[in-house]
Amino acid sequence: MSDSKDQPQALEQWVGRTQTVSDTISPVQVRQMSATLDDAARMNNPAMSLLPAGWHWLYFNPLEVQSKLGEDGHPARGDFLPPVELPRRMWAGSRLEWTRHFSVGAEVQKTSEIINVSRKSGRSGEMVFVTVAHVYSDPQGTLLREEHDIVYRDSQSAAEKAALAEVAGRVAQWQAAAPVFERVGQHTKAVMADAVMLYRYSAATFNGHRIHYDVDYCRDVEGYPGLVVHGPLIATLLLDYVENELAPGRRIRSFEFRANRPTFDLGGFHLHASPEDGDAHALKVWATNNVGEVGIDGLITLA
Repeated sequence: MSDSKDQPQALEQWVGRTQTVSDTISPVQVRQMSATLDDAARMNNPAMSLLPAGWHWLYFNPLEVQSKLGEDGHPARGDFLPPVELPRRMWAGSRLEWTRHFSVGAEVQKTSEIINVSRKSGRSGEMVFVTVAHVYSDPQGTLLREEHDIVYRDSQSAAEKAALAEVAGRVAQWQAAAPVFERVGQHTKAVMADAVMLYRYSAATFNGHRIHYDVDYCRDVEGYPGLVVHGPLIATLLLDYVENELAPGRRIRSFEFRANRPTFDLGGFHLHASPEDGDAHALKVWATNNVGEVGIDGLITLA
């Protein structure tokens, strides 16, 4: 391992690096995602409407040969993303603003730029944050602007592993009692993401990150008590909840969210939404994890 004093300067050299990829908004992934979310109508007719908000995460995902994958299942770092040496990688949050919907069948270009790399230290140890800005466009112009925050963390300490090992017992107790939430929304929906759903979402997004499907790796290497529910999957469920149930027929203009705590496949969790004070076009949205704590916290603005 290189001298940690030298690493921040080296990582900063990745700021400004760009990458452009193109993809077709294929009906194949639409059918796969529809099946995963139990949407038979869209599965049988993937072009029935424009692409739902958040489903663009099914596309533009990195392809790498098997021999160049890291232990965690992600492509090895040091190409586009900086060579952060901390082993654990997580989706920390995003900020998205749509100009138009994506159309099924369209050719779309995604241009990405690393706009920030920073190192922080706290009670949970050393962390590196990388922010990547994405612009998605088709021949008619920009579809979506997105900023994606990635956090890299050190291996779990013995204390963290011990605390996580107790989560399964806490989940069992919480599920057996009347639900108590850290924060409850005006609108609430119970959802379940089991191992099969996590595997199918990983397959639809070509996401090889082992924390979502390899329970032995989760427990033995990263110290988690079960499979980790994908942050973008929970974010997509929040978007679908608003788009299909709370504000049907209205276009989502923007969405920002931050991931606070992990959610596991150890039991169900809940989606929440409440009107934003003083803004008729905005909804505060969040997801509580398997023990009722806020796992993802966000805001959706409607056009």
